[in-house]
Amino acid sequence: MARDILFFETEKDAATLHPDQFSYRTIAKPSEGQYKEKGSRFLGFAYPVTSEADIKDHVSFLQKKYFDARHHCFAWTLGVDRKSFRAVDDGEPNHSAGDPILGQIRSKDLANVLVVVVRYFGGVKLGVGGLITAYKTAAGEALNNADIVEREILESVRLVYDYAATPEVMRLVKDYDLEVQSQKFEAGCELIAHYRLRDKGKFFERLKLLVAMKVDVNYTFETL
Repeated sequence: MARDILFFETEKDAATLHPDQFSYRTIAKPSEGQYKEKGSRFLGFAYPVTSEADIKDHVSFLQKKYFDARHHCFAWTLGVDRKSFRAVDDGEPNHSAGDPILGQIRSKDLANVLVVVVRYFGGVKLGVGGLITAYKTAAGEALNNADIVEREILESVRLVYDYAATPEVMRLVKDYDLEVQSQKFEAGCELIAHYRLRDKGKFFERLKLLVAMKVDVNYTFETL
């Protein structure tokens, strides 16, 4: 006989997401672009990122590779709601570098993207207007050369279940094309998997049905 069911759910859906927003735009792989103006060279680099640690690694790499450049300006957005972002001028006049770069990311409606523009000074000052144009153009070129893709928004679910419930859990994995991240087969089994946010309503109803059928499955949700 199955144990009494402990039914619990802690949802962390991003409150800022539109109810119909189940995917987001990002870039598939790194890309580059450049712009030249009055002797100055502006090298643009775009990267897909998922964390501030990723961002720090890419910026540090470019700072070391182009150590002799005058400026390493950048901007990024993180999260499918695009609410986490930063723009860095790195010594250029305020808002003349980081903001134009960020503007290019936003104009293409991208998330989880970092763009760095490395400047080699050519000896002629461009003025704030010229800098804005240069950084905007270099960032735009890097993104224009990128492969822009649509990614599904995923959530993670943790299932804890009796071994006897394994067939039902495996059926869930197949029916909802779950991406299994880890799995334990013991007296009390555990499975952690990713599923598409667009499937959450039907997936949740299926889990509730299992509980109603006295299948011993406990679960929690977490937005990625």
